[in-house]
Amino acid sequence: MSLDKASMTSAASAPNTVENVVIIGSGPAGYTAAIYAARANLKPFMFAGFQAGGLPGGQLMTTTEVENFPGFPEGITGPQLMDRMRAQAERWGTEVVTEDVTFVDLSQRPFVVRSTDRELRAHSVIIATGATAKRLGLPSETEFWNRGISACAICDGAMPMFQNAELVVIGGGDSAAEEAMYLTKYGSRVHLLVRSDKMRASKAMQDRVLANAKITVHWHTTAIDVVGDETGMTGLRVQHQQTGEESTIAARGLFYAIGHKPNTDLFVGQLDLDEVGYIKTRPHSVETSVEGVFAAGDVQDHEYRQAITAAGTGCAAALLAERWLSAQGLAQEVKRDSTEPTAASVTEDKPIVADTEETFNPQATRHFGGYAVRKLYHETDRPLVVKFVAPDCGPCHILKPMLDKVVDEFEGQIHFVEVDVKDEPQIAEGAGVTGTPTVMIFHNKAKAAEFRGVKQKSEYRQAIAQLLS
Repeated sequence: MSLDKASMTSAASAPNTVENVVIIGSGPAGYTAAIYAARANLKPFMFAGFQAGGLPGGQLMTTTEVENFPGFPEGITGPQLMDRMRAQAERWGTEVVTEDVTFVDLSQRPFVVRSTDRELRAHSVIIATGATAKRLGLPSETEFWNRGISACAICDGAMPMFQNAELVVIGGGDSAAEEAMYLTKYGSRVHLLVRSDKMRASKAMQDRVLANAKITVHWHTTAIDVVGDETGMTGLRVQHQQTGEESTIAARGLFYAIGHKPNTDLFVGQLDLDEVGYIKTRPHSVETSVEGVFAAGDVQDHEYRQAITAAGTGCAAALLAERWLSAQGLAQEVKRDSTEPTAASVTEDKPIVADTEETFNPQATRHFGGYAVRKLYHETDRPLVVKFVAPDCGPCHILKPMLDKVVDEFEGQIHFVEVDVKDEPQIAEGAGVTGTPTVMIFHNKAKAAEFRGVKQKSEYRQAIAQLLS
């Protein structure tokens, strides 16, 4: 890929500045590394990611409730936890950009790290790109992800929706056996789908599964698709591989235990990876095969894959990076303007309160709910931007500040309406919304553009500007 380096921006004020430490990725590992490095006056630079390998903030951005992270006895949502971690990292001076790293050169020193917007040089690098849970790619998988489908029984198994319900686990290895055993504590029955006539799990785990009266093993069985309704998953259509017979297992939950894919494509040929693609680290350390490069979180952990263990390795990576920089005489201490950090800023999502006939203001730019959509669709000559969201939608959480900035740029020129699909499903159904977030732009009673998922700000900005030109 050829890039015009002159068009890139530098994170530093001086063009020849070399960063102490660049963190690639975010999530519990990346944010914790940033907090520790920033407190050491190293002023870390973080590429939090955008779409490569998942959302900024990692797998927790698609988790509704986190109940096993210490310090939150009442529980906390994944997006809220990541927001707090990011705010803490920024409070101590971490510079965070929501960009994907597209190129890394670890063969030269300083190291080179490049995104589509900038190129940096760094004395040390902390990799926290995580791992993506493998999915089967069932036709209705996206629709029911986090509405019955999960890739982590330990994370989600105790959720109220799974209590005393029939559940399904897919897989035949130790992870699948362990998750099936774990889920028997919550579900009324656990169905374990094994595609052959034997499990790959250890003999001890097989014995436990087969001896558990709450587990039913379905041999030679594969999944066809999830079925469900507005409440979530209600069943799984399966096929027996020997007879071809299809049937439906009534179940409220489906858990994948078919492994994870580490997000390490950038580092192939540059770092030692294991046969699956996880970064190899030295025993009892997070040091990689290249001095000055450290790996933290799920990108090097194929066993635990928990937020708390990821945070611990992020801490270790920052401490080791600091020691390595000092030993090499490379550390450039960047003192803060004040001995005390800046105040942390965490924006909590507020429930959408829909406009009514009495509260609706036709002159305003921002509106809420179905009444505003119907009113403006028929009466305004401005472009109408409608964002459909759901309360526990992680991608919606990511989109909010991005789209808010775009709307601010067109203040007084457009109308912007937020619609909660949970509270007003009829509006979403009428618009043909199949997932959140979805942004639709209307003009003169016609749909001019539609965006599903999270896109770059420039895409929304361009679509609006074209209608105003």
